[in-house]
Amino acid sequence: MRIDTLGVEAFIAIAEQGGFGKAAATLHITQTALTRRLQNLESLLGVRLVERTTRSVALTHIGERFLPQARRLMSDLTSALVELRETGEARRGNVSIACVPTVGVQYLPRIMQTYSARYPENRIKILDHASSGVAEAVLRREAEFGINIAGPHHPELVTTPLLEDRFVLICRSDHALAKRTRVTWKELESHPLIFAGEVSGNRPLLSAALEAQHLSLHWFYEVQRSSTAVGLVAEGVGAAVVPSLALQKGAYPRIRVVALVSPVVSRTLVLVSRKTAQLSPAAQALYDMIRGD
Repeated sequence: MRIDTLGVEAFIAIAEQGGFGKAAATLHITQTALTRRLQNLESLLGVRLVERTTRSVALTHIGERFLPQARRLMSDLTSALVELRETGEARRGNVSIACVPTVGVQYLPRIMQTYSARYPENRIKILDHASSGVAEAVLRREAEFGINIAGPHHPELVTTPLLEDRFVLICRSDHALAKRTRVTWKELESHPLIFAGEVSGNRPLLSAALEAQHLSLHWFYEVQRSSTAVGLVAEGVGAAVVPSLALQKGAYPRIRVVALVSPVVSRTLVLVSRKTAQLSPAAQALYDMIRGD
């Protein structure tokens, strides 16, 4: 059964004002419209709620029993709508987040589009930093939360696992490995590579994995950002080892992505926030959206 809120509202006004004229004036409608609303409600319920004569208006026995329920119904509905509106208003505001640069290439854009569609009045500031910079930005409260590479973190920070991002080989279509679907790390030893620099949060992960396999790769170019490596590969400078998120789909038609195996090396991306700080409603909405809640 549908809920006839206009009819319920008309019934309550008639009961409280003691007549159709005052009730109509209270609701800023004509008496004809008020009468129609009451009739629609009575027709829907199949009962008479109001007895109207030329001299007086009175509630029927059923109407008297229904009045407190009607008031409670409208009160609950009003409270729910007010709460919903206040929640929407509370989630309006500017948000600052920090992230490692590769997250902003192909992972964050679709989430930003969804968030902006839902909260069009909110503005988002993205601070793309190296891994250490993401943690510092959150600690200094420059960002409400961040997306970072998993690893040892400051005791004031808390992390939540987000996703796994595999390292891959990227090379141009004219490279010797371009037609391969997968290569082992051992096979890369004979190829000059573009590799993550010491400042990059990817470097410790790669170094640990290679040392465990007793491998020594020949890197010829060292870069601090994966986007720089992608640009060099696109121009045919060499092949590079980068996280799979570093390459935007369709952006570089000549670049080939080759799976790296034996071993498969990946990094875990995590959400980072301060333990004792509560996110603003606008930031919490974005945080939940990124987490998939």
